[in-house]
Amino acid sequence: MKFTCNQQTLSKALNIVSKAVSSRTTIPILKGILIEAKDNGTVRFAASDLDLSIEKIVEAEVYSEGSIVVSAKLFGDIIRKLPNSNINIEVRDGNIVYINSLNSEFNVMGISPDEFPSFGETEEDAESVIFDKESFKEMVRKTAFSASIDEAKGVITGVLIELEEDKTNMVALDGFRMAITREETKNADKKKIIIAAKIINELSKIISDSDEEGNLEIVVGKKKAAAILPGTKVVMRLLEGEFIKYRDIIPKESKIKVTVNRAELLNSIERASLLAKEGKNNLVRIKLEDDSLIISSRSEEGNVREEIGIKKDGDNLEIGFNSKYLQDVIKVIDDEEILMEFNSNVNPCLVRPVEGSNYEYLILPVRITSNF
Repeated sequence: MKFTCNQQTLSKALNIVSKAVSSRTTIPILKGILIEAKDNGTVRFAASDLDLSIEKIVEAEVYSEGSIVVSAKLFGDIIRKLPNSNINIEVRDGNIVYINSLNSEFNVMGISPDEFPSFGETEEDAESVIFDKESFKEMVRKTAFSASIDEAKGVITGVLIELEEDKTNMVALDGFRMAITREETKNADKKKIIIAAKIINELSKIISDSDEEGNLEIVVGKKKAAAILPGTKVVMRLLEGEFIKYRDIIPKESKIKVTVNRAELLNSIERASLLAKEGKNNLVRIKLEDDSLIISSRSEEGNVREEIGIKKDGDNLEIGFNSKYLQDVIKVIDDEEILMEFNSNVNPCLVRPVEGSNYEYLILPVRITSNF
């Protein structure tokens, strides 16, 4: 194998595929990146941790075909440290990888590619869905943070992607909060898949790193889903199991409805959380009183009170929340105003747009003690 490629092109490709390199495996080849040069003037870079597999194809001047697996960390560090110039890469006898650029020369040990995992073929009954890249990234940003980080929790460590006839729903929850986003799409069949939140977050980063024009295509099979961008393919293992029937959790009606300025609410909660009691769920108290929303918290170091003007329909209410859960939700919303719906101080708060239904967030309250 022998080819020449620009340093920046190589570095970008390695940054993308290295997201699939396993850091905790005892299998040496999974710590590597497959390099495969082809006589059509392209070089394929690939990495896999068996749950996530990524390949990136770049143009290069290929002198002879071949393939090799190299240490992802060592090879990536070398390429990134080399100057912005053409780099010559050649495999010599004994799987030695020769790297040359201007006045720099490296010889590093490679591994035979024979044991490198196969990406596998697309399943026969797979369905293809087309997303606008930016819309998909936004859906991930607005939901994945709500997935559980406890590996013992099974499917709720993942994000549910629910394909319906004219829209796609994305849902994540962890037992304390739930996030739902919706986007209009045309889907041939109804289908549900669950992708681990950490994997779908990596896909979102890859979309950001990808500077080629074009939409995102997701090919959905029974056990895997493949995300395809120009020159890039990401294969993700699907989580198995039945996702929680999230629609049953959403309150059917609300006794109290509050319209509030999103930025004012976020700023007030952030300030109040500075004095939220440590070890007590970062507790902040919210009091709905006529046309005001009052946020307060206290600790041994002091207390704080914030007041915001609101439009309220319904009774007054006093309720407690983990300030982090409130902030996480409000940060990812872009609307100027949001609608908050309540039933009592022990029922969850529902956050939704003032108009439309492109997102919904559910946040469980924290019980307030009398000495708060």
